[in-house]
Amino acid sequence: MSSIKKIRQTATYALCFGCGIAMLASCSDDDMIPQVQSNTITIENVLDAKPLVESGTFMGTGTPPVIFPGQSISIEFYAGAGQALSFATMYGWSNDLFFAPENPGITLYKADGTPVTGDVSAQIKLWDNGTRVNQAPGINVVHPGTAEPSPGNITEVNGTDAQGNMYLPASQLMKATLSYQGDSKFKLTIENKSGGTANETPFSPGVWTVSYAPGGDILEKMPIYTKGKPTANGLTNIAEMGDNAMMSAHLRGMTGIFTPLSPVLVVVYKGNENPFYKVGEKDRAEGLSDLAQTGNADILAAKLQSKSGVKKVYVLKESVSTVLLPKIGNANGGKVMQQLDIEKGDRIAIATMYGLSNDWFYATKGNGIDATRKGDVSDEVSLYDNGTKRDQYPGANIRIDLSGMSLGESKSIQEVPNPNVFTTLPQIVKVTLN
Repeated sequence: MSSIKKIRQTATYALCFGCGIAMLASCSDDDMIPQVQSNTITIENVLDAKPLVESGTFMGTGTPPVIFPGQSISIEFYAGAGQALSFATMYGWSNDLFFAPENPGITLYKADGTPVTGDVSAQIKLWDNGTRVNQAPGINVVHPGTAEPSPGNITEVNGTDAQGNMYLPASQLMKATLSYQGDSKFKLTIENKSGGTANETPFSPGVWTVSYAPGGDILEKMPIYTKGKPTANGLTNIAEMGDNAMMSAHLRGMTGIFTPLSPVLVVVYKGNENPFYKVGEKDRAEGLSDLAQTGNADILAAKLQSKSGVKKVYVLKESVSTVLLPKIGNANGGKVMQQLDIEKGDRIAIATMYGLSNDWFYATKGNGIDATRKGDVSDEVSLYDNGTKRDQYPGANIRIDLSGMSLGESKSIQEVPNPNVFTTLPQIVKVTLN
């Protein structure tokens, strides 16, 4: 009986030992062999772009708030190279005439990139709105006057109007002077100098605009009026009554943010820290400043290739334009996609330049995104200031000061608040994992 018992015990031990080996083998398979899976990252510029950097209104300080002969008002605004300032104000003692610069507006920078300053009155013209029969200009003009039987197009008043009434050049009635305040900020002073002339008149409350000019091409070349076309969008209210409310509302709807995004850096890595930046630290001189200042991600990508924990680095470029343009009209914004081979524990970090800035960049927060997440992960992305260039109004920035010196600085990387000192930013970057 004891022999039988020993055989049974031996068999039992052998069976249990075999089970243990099988269990160990199973555990080894699960723990030692990476479970690779695919996840596709999509980065989009979802900004609904606006053509105007800024717009606003102006008026006199009295009651009524017109600008009488001898009085002046000032407008302060930001503008970048290639951009132009436009405005409109009623020739008060007329039926439907208005002052405005020739489109696309007052030139603000010289060919060498330095700001224009001084008297720019020669760029101001007098225009006929085409909606009222012109009486002889003066204090006795009856408002609103007789409507044109068949409203015409906007035309320049060059010496005389359609009814033969005579006018001095606009530059002899209005003086416009530009001064530069530094860091892409200007001041335009409009002075009424019509007093004592044959065309003495007050100027009404008006509107003003600055248009974006990415690549030097002004987006909205005719923001207030179009020469040779019928009046629109509330300009008649200014030209006939000096009421700027309707046109101001129209321009506000065209004013906002325009920016492309640079080619996007995507990094797959393991570790407890983002491999290329940390809030509160200064730029590491590894290529992030090139991305933040010029949109060049290649230098940083090359540096990351050799970093411990970094598994894969991509620079994603939009197929047609390289950069990711915003949504313009009916056209969708730019989009890039990349399939990623990932495993549990992997993290994803991205970075892309806010194109119309000096050194702002979008990046994943903290230690990046869990690479196995699915869906919209845009909440993991924020906007940062690289601290290597002085901040200026986004979209109206320049890269040199008046003396030609660099705008360089050396500060720690910080998140850009929203609203910030310049403006309030909508969502621009959308990141999705699927």
